Amino acid sequence: MRVTITEIKEMKRRGEKIPMLTAYDYVTAKIVDEAGVPFILVGDSLGMVMLGYESTIPVTIEEMLHHTKAVVRGAKRALIVGDMPFMTYHSSVSETLHNAARFIQEAGAQAVKLEGGEVVAEKVRRLVECGIPVMGHLGLTPQSIYQLGGFKVQGKAAEGAEKLLKDACILEEAGAFAIVLECTPAPLSKLISRKLTIPTIGIGAGPYCDGQVQVISDVLGLYTDFVPKHAKQYAKLAEKIKDAAADYITEVKAQSFPTMEQSYTMDENLLKPLEIASSSMGEEG
Repeated sequence: MRVTITEIKEMKRRGEKIPMLTAYDYVTAKIVDEAGVPFILVGDSLGMVMLGYESTIPVTIEEMLHHTKAVVRGAKRALIVGDMPFMTYHSSVSETLHNAARFIQEAGAQAVKLEGGEVVAEKVRRLVECGIPVMGHLGLTPQSIYQLGGFKVQGKAAEGAEKLLKDACILEEAGAFAIVLECTPAPLSKLISRKLTIPTIGIGAGPYCDGQVQVISDVLGLYTDFVPKHAKQYAKLAEKIKDAAADYITEVKAQSFPTMEQSYTMDENLLKPLEIASSSMGEEG
């Protein structure tokens, strides 16, 4: 049985912290699911860490659905949240419903995530009314980096903090079951988390959120182009992969890989007719 949004909300009620990770492929999803992560986000961050884009903005819905399907196949227990990419929930409620439904119906996700507060509240409400669980996202919203002026901490000034608190309350009232707070000051995150009855999931938002989410590529030390201040590398797999590839190259060139023990054998007498035939063909040529 998969974890449900009810169980996620119950974790907050019990005071139990909620660990969440991103995943973008079958193998990684299977591993983190088996490790016990209850909550997986197929984030549009895959645009940067998997596809090499400079931001999340170029990511298409087809790319998101492709990766979400793989994660759903890999994770059997965790609740899977599909990230709705740039401009797939902005123009109309009907378009938002159509695109969100694809994540649930085609990709097999159990919920969707979208960025913004009051501006998307009507769409959140309609999605929830139609049976699609919604996770909100406030603070640093990567799909709005051009408007925000880059990847900057949000809510440091009184006016910005007040707006984030208001937006969080609006999202809860609209029916969101949880909210990601990204790059918000810890005291503000604490205030929002106490105000809401739904869980807050922080990334660069300090220790007071009800849960934490990290990009798996940062956790594993795979993405080396940029390591955010709030990330922790629990492993440095990029170095290990590079070393393994270098060892492989060396062994192939030195003819020490593969060995006969790693090869498949057959009765070589069966090849004699082929050798004779190929020799005859050569002589005729």
